[in-house]
Amino acid sequence: MSHPLDPVHAMRPGMLQLKALPPLSLYVHLPWCIKKCPYCDFNSHEWRAGDDRSMQSQYIDALLADLEASLPLIWGRSIQTVFLGGGTPSLFTPEAIDQLMGGIRARVRLAPDAEITLEANPGTFEKDRFKAFRQAGITRLSIGVQSFNNAHLKSLGRVHDRDQALAAVTEAAQVFDTFNLDLMYALPGQTLEDLSEDIQTALAFAPPHISIYHLTIEPNTVFAKFPPALPEDDLAYEMMDRITELTASRGLSRYEVSAYAQPGHACAHNLNYWQYGDYLGIGAGAHSKLSFAHRLVRQVRFREPQLYMQQAMKGEPVTQNTEVSRQDLPFEYMLNALRLREGFALTDFAERTGLAVTSIQKGLQEAERLGLIQRDLIRVWPTVRGFDFLSDLQALFLSDAA
Repeated sequence: MSHPLDPVHAMRPGMLQLKALPPLSLYVHLPWCIKKCPYCDFNSHEWRAGDDRSMQSQYIDALLADLEASLPLIWGRSIQTVFLGGGTPSLFTPEAIDQLMGGIRARVRLAPDAEITLEANPGTFEKDRFKAFRQAGITRLSIGVQSFNNAHLKSLGRVHDRDQALAAVTEAAQVFDTFNLDLMYALPGQTLEDLSEDIQTALAFAPPHISIYHLTIEPNTVFAKFPPALPEDDLAYEMMDRITELTASRGLSRYEVSAYAQPGHACAHNLNYWQYGDYLGIGAGAHSKLSFAHRLVRQVRFREPQLYMQQAMKGEPVTQNTEVSRQDLPFEYMLNALRLREGFALTDFAERTGLAVTSIQKGLQEAERLGLIQRDLIRVWPTVRGFDFLSDLQALFLSDAA
């Protein structure tokens, strides 16, 4: 078990020299789902009979105790965005979400225009529920549709069907000015025509934001044990081209590897991650990345919900504190920043990592030679080829020791 991170210890002199602290986001993990999907490797747990309002209330008490214990590490900083993720946060009642948001506002300074996102699944949807979430202070909804095709939803182990997905998106479009639809492609048995139909169905709602993920087989999932037959790589590339073409025709631009948005509707919370901003993660298994004047620290919370709640109520929710080493910083930064279509400014790299730009010169030269990036004196950004071979591009910065 890790000792709590002492703020005085965190602020002592060190190897890095950060001129300013980056923007700070708050991530809140609500770990329960109706059923665990076979492709999911997130920290999620099945919602059992008896996981009722009293349990929701206990968990929210634990979250607020966790936040309270973390305040000395973020003292004086305002929160720019809040993201309630999971699991399936929409399993929690609107009253519980209202209680949670009230508790957060009482403890931290939220930016006046803070984006507050809630992840929701169509399988937990009932009429007027989204309206009630909006009244509880949620400003942005992210709906885990994955597909509008019943056969594909079944193969993904989703608990909702096409009709429930359509009903949920219809209400979200009526209630929220900005909302996101999560879709997946390269699914078992999916054809190019199936994919086109899914994207066109989604686009008919004029969503301000769509996230579209390639189904990948993650370790320690049901799909890893019993792998389904997925489309060949060539077909998956064709699907990607079709997605780009269809989204562009509706005014959505691909601003990140998996994210498409209308102007003004990019996800501010995720942008902060990709720009290597800071985030405090509270909840079972949540991760944090926090900057101090001379170091960057990562934290991990206890993963199992009951144990997490016990530890949080004692003011000791963190199981792991790790200082990010200088040699890991270039790769960590590139793992995020190169996901963005517009890349990053060289001054941002220096500001967010406390390192000189010379620490990434070798990687930049090799990436440029391979046609994976373009750059000028101010910015670096991935080429189309760089986006297609993103893992290879990011890996070039693994060996760059600062």
